[in-house]
Amino acid sequence: MQVSAATSPRFSPRGGSLAGKWMPSMFEWAQHYYRWLHGQWPAGVVEKLPALGENGATNLAGVRIVGDLTGIPLLKFAADTGARAVQAILAEPGFLPGGGGPDVLDLAIVGGGVSGYAAAAEARKAGLRFALFEAQGPFATIADFPKGKPIYTYPTQMTPEGEIRFTATVKEDLFDELQAQTAGIEATILRVERIERQGGLLQLIAGTQRIRAERVIVAIGRSGHYRKLGVPGEDSDKVYNRLHDPRDFADRDVLVVGGGDSALEAAIALARAGAHVTLSYRRAGFARAKAENVEAIKRLGGSVRLLLGSTLTRIDPEKVQLANAAGNELSLVNDVVFAMTGREAPLDFFRRSGLAIAGEWGWRGWAGLMLMLAFSVWLFHWKKFGFSIGGELFPAVNLPWLNPALWVEGARDVLGVAAGDPTSLLYTLLSSARDPNFWYALAYCTLVVVFGIRRVRRRRTQYVAWQTLTLVAIQCVPLFVLPQILLPWMGRNGFFHDGAVLQPFADVFFERYDTLGEERAYWRAYGFVLAWPLFVYNWFTQQPLWGWLAVGSIQTFVVIPFLVRAYGKGAYCGWICSCGALAETLGDVHRHKMPHGPGVNRWNMVGQTFLVLATLILVLRILSWVLPESGFATAYDALVAGVPVLNYEYFVDLLFAGVLGIAFYFHFSGRVWCRFACPLAALMHIYARFSRFRIFAEKKKCISCNVCTSVCHQGIDVMNFANKGLDMIDPECVRCSACVHACPTGVLTFGSIGKDGQPVYDRLAARSAPTSPGE
Repeated sequence: MQVSAATSPRFSPRGGSLAGKWMPSMFEWAQHYYRWLHGQWPAGVVEKLPALGENGATNLAGVRIVGDLTGIPLLKFAADTGARAVQAILAEPGFLPGGGGPDVLDLAIVGGGVSGYAAAAEARKAGLRFALFEAQGPFATIADFPKGKPIYTYPTQMTPEGEIRFTATVKEDLFDELQAQTAGIEATILRVERIERQGGLLQLIAGTQRIRAERVIVAIGRSGHYRKLGVPGEDSDKVYNRLHDPRDFADRDVLVVGGGDSALEAAIALARAGAHVTLSYRRAGFARAKAENVEAIKRLGGSVRLLLGSTLTRIDPEKVQLANAAGNELSLVNDVVFAMTGREAPLDFFRRSGLAIAGEWGWRGWAGLMLMLAFSVWLFHWKKFGFSIGGELFPAVNLPWLNPALWVEGARDVLGVAAGDPTSLLYTLLSSARDPNFWYALAYCTLVVVFGIRRVRRRRTQYVAWQTLTLVAIQCVPLFVLPQILLPWMGRNGFFHDGAVLQPFADVFFERYDTLGEERAYWRAYGFVLAWPLFVYNWFTQQPLWGWLAVGSIQTFVVIPFLVRAYGKGAYCGWICSCGALAETLGDVHRHKMPHGPGVNRWNMVGQTFLVLATLILVLRILSWVLPESGFATAYDALVAGVPVLNYEYFVDLLFAGVLGIAFYFHFSGRVWCRFACPLAALMHIYARFSRFRIFAEKKKCISCNVCTSVCHQGIDVMNFANKGLDMIDPECVRCSACVHACPTGVLTFGSIGKDGQPVYDRLAARSAPTSPGE
């Protein structure tokens, strides 16, 4: 018999052991705390789509994907991607029109929607030998729209590349307009099953047919791949996934299932045509639909019966069964069901063709992760302990050329007198270079600079330019030049000697390693930027270092709370922190790999555990200072570095912050450590609950494309805020600006809540150009 927690003697709330009384309350407290800190925010997932590069490039050489499957379901963007893909093909150094021979197409286009025809028009303009293949008919998705459906061709200021333009405002006019602009481009009706590369050429496989081409553009969209309801009776003839003419259903009992624009527009059209319409949606409100459609539903009043918070459970020939949120059943007389729950990407087609899908791993992905993990294990042990390959455990496999001290000795022999003069800058540079940390920091700075330049070129906004410049400057100067070069050189030149002006400063921040005070713990200068509890070692000292205790306390409990209150957690994480510097530069193109969803969000609490541990160690350290003869010092030593592998220094600082943080960089985005485990981020999450920072959203502009959520490397469900018109206040946000920059309709804006409760928008532009419908 299974015993529940409520009846188990161990967890009984009545009497019994102390654990029986304490554990449930602790568990409940943790649940409440998690909900207050993280659990109350939306946690949607990201739809699976093909993994694409610039201009729709894929892992299969010569194949590009355009249109809806790039992630933005807008007509202008569809046309733009189709034309740009052809322009990119024409610019490829290895592409030679006609080079495949008379029986080989220069370009095969699969899909006859807006993006496919835009590509075909551009190919015709370039004089390519091309063919357009379509499974149903030209512009089939638009042809399937309900009669009189309004068309939104925004962003209004955007002019797409290529030949196609949009002026129509209703379905019929749009269809005629597109046909007129693409007159002369004939589509071959053919359902392509997969794409293969053979003998340097691409082949389209359709049954027994083999069509060869030098390049292929896939523009199939989601047409025909409708989401299933998963209920009995779904396959009956009375169930439809699209509405053609609403007048066909006048005076009939109709159930529309869904809460997006297609569902609301179908319900509106059916009701106006005289149908008896019931609209069922599983949520309590229409968060994803356009404001115009929601208002239209309201104006219809009783003409559309709304069943919000309901779920369809069964479809019978003459009725349907639904259940509300409480589980109560409702039976309705019914003639027709419209399942308007959206469409899915044709993932099976891509899998058959060997085209990579974002988030799906094959053996190469796992092998890459294992190799990166192995490299990270070696790198951080080498950095921390000076191990080469085998280290002290396996000296037989050690490689001397991995020992930087030997590099330096060889360099000194070559460089001569200056290399042996302790007061020279060259001597300081070579002395610092004996330590693996020097080379690690140098490589870190180099990556931040190189990939920072690439980021600025890729994301041409004022915000990204200033943010990246700030991150580069902080990483290179106070976190590299200061501890590795400037401070050691100053010490060897008498700046910190007894009686020198800077000697009192040095004494409270950098303990001596020699009697003259030339050699000191200059590595502690990291603490000027990296605050406790991210950098704990300036606080966890044998004797109090009062300079660091004062500076660190002001940093952690005054400056950072002020920054977070005014500008959000990202004021530190996104503009100052060295972890953020690498994540925003090297990790910029990997941000979409961060896992999303409520299950993953629970891992955000790992950082809270590390914060508690860091606080406990600090308390023990203080108690050991106050009571030096007590056992607190022993407990402190055990937690910091005493217990093999499980101590804070190894488990948190080396394993999580180092090994796992870097090993997962190219597989789960560069913010794995920052999001899940950083104890300073965990502290700032608490501060951020009281922040005035917001990402403001204009609901009427949101098209629920989910691009903002997909590019968030903190796993925030930004779209769920935007399509409700709510301010984004999730404390995980690091102000990277990716969501603001990527939004195709300009929905999002950085800002804060003013003292009068009104929005105050940032002056620094976080998107490159106005693209919103109203602009």
